[in-house]
Amino acid sequence: MTYSDARSGLSIVVPVYNENGVAKDVLDKLISALNSLEAPVELIVVDDGSTDGTSEILGSLSEQITLIRHDCNRGYGAALKTGIRQANYSIIAITDLDGTYPHENFSKLLSGMQSSDMVVGSRTGSKVHIPLIRRPAKWLLNKLANYLTQMEIPDLNSGFRAFRKEIVEKYIHILPNRFSFTTTISLVLISEGYRIQYIPINYNKREGCSKVKPKDALGFLILIIRTITYFNPLRFFMPFSVVLFVLGICRLSYDVFYLYNLTDSTILLFLFALQVSLIGIVADLIVKRNRR
Repeated sequence: MTYSDARSGLSIVVPVYNENGVAKDVLDKLISALNSLEAPVELIVVDDGSTDGTSEILGSLSEQITLIRHDCNRGYGAALKTGIRQANYSIIAITDLDGTYPHENFSKLLSGMQSSDMVVGSRTGSKVHIPLIRRPAKWLLNKLANYLTQMEIPDLNSGFRAFRKEIVEKYIHILPNRFSFTTTISLVLISEGYRIQYIPINYNKREGCSKVKPKDALGFLILIIRTITYFNPLRFFMPFSVVLFVLGICRLSYDVFYLYNLTDSTILLFLFALQVSLIGIVADLIVKRNRR
């Protein structure tokens, strides 16, 4: 694949925070993989306020990379935003510097971008190492996202993907500064009907300590609900309204056949069901109006 237009090259954005044990080795492998691509490539590394000596390692490689530093740790998503804003090419790819992603697959990302708006490296290959403690929460969040988006998502938050800069810049104001950046961009582009392609990749065991903690699962849950509510509020509000209505019917049956009276709780259940449905309808009208 060749690119005659300079704007049609590839910008790689790599956020880094306290990876002194593996930074040089992984960067060397990454640079080697990029040298095999038949396209203009720039490698943007964003040091997100590292304090363990990573900054010095990156500084020694400054001739091979475009190095941007944050004065303090601002978050994974904030580092990606910084790199995206500085990117010179129309196609941007992201990856991590912890040795988990197979960087030899950048050519597959590029090929997929010829017919897609985003290509995601889905961690569904033959060798995938995801810590056991994360799997239940990951499964639950993925199922919730599948339901809310009405689409089967092979990998919701893979950090190995490529996308068009102009598309992501449209939504950069709602993308979070923390680890939920990739989850949000997936949900946004799915909700907005963009062309997304998933390619299976392997996922290696992480070098060093993970920055993602089990408690972050609650934040991801809130983020999924908030993002889908932002783009498709009826998908969130209507099920709650239906549940309240069904409970109202059950309570009404109890009142009529056992108490021979209509209680306040039954009336409240029907009123709550009506209120939730109306909130969803109004929110949906606002979303559709803002899209015009």
